[in-house]
Amino acid sequence: MTDQHTDPDLDEAPPSADEALALIRQQQTALERDQLSGIPWMLGVWGVAWSVGFLALWSGYDGGNPWFRIPLPIAAIVFAALLIGSAVVSAVIGMRLNRGVRGPSNFSGAVYGIAWPIVALSAYLIGVALAVNGMDRTMQSLFFPAIYALVAGCMYIMGAAIWRSIDQLVLGIILIVAGTVAPFFGAPTNNLVMALVGGGALLISGLVMHLNLRRRRRA
Repeated sequence: MTDQHTDPDLDEAPPSADEALALIRQQQTALERDQLSGIPWMLGVWGVAWSVGFLALWSGYDGGNPWFRIPLPIAAIVFAALLIGSAVVSAVIGMRLNRGVRGPSNFSGAVYGIAWPIVALSAYLIGVALAVNGMDRTMQSLFFPAIYALVAGCMYIMGAAIWRSIDQLVLGIILIVAGTVAPFFGAPTNNLVMALVGGGALLISGLVMHLNLRRRRRA
């Protein structure tokens, strides 16, 4: 007697080339979405740091905040602490973006995360070297906001290249423009410009990116 039982899996036709390609694209989209999931948090952290930090500096200089003053040394400590904390958080998030992923993507995410504290510290030390060699306080108050804006802008443009993110590209350009334009307002108004334009752009970008990722998950 012949066994008529057949494996149902053998009766299923293999996926077509179009179906296989669609599945690959779907998996790639899901992977990219997961890799970008930490970026809105990074943007939010930097947005708060910039808004609070630069407003503190604006409130520390003569001719700044007309409503209240903060002693300049305290304002500088608050600003530095916020930037250092944000750089550390960015490093942690950046290294976790590609957790579980092997190959070039994992390497890119790790390098991106490590680059944040390295370039932020380098920018700070360059400013310290200039101050030691005679740069006065007015020039320092113009230099530090501008250099941090340029550093952050370049980092987000690099992130845009890695994860093909238009949101990060636009944000990077805005931060570079803000860092370039703010010194023309003079000190201490440049700090207010950086708080509103730079910090505002970071917070808005983080919110927009978060909403876009939620919409893509539901799609």
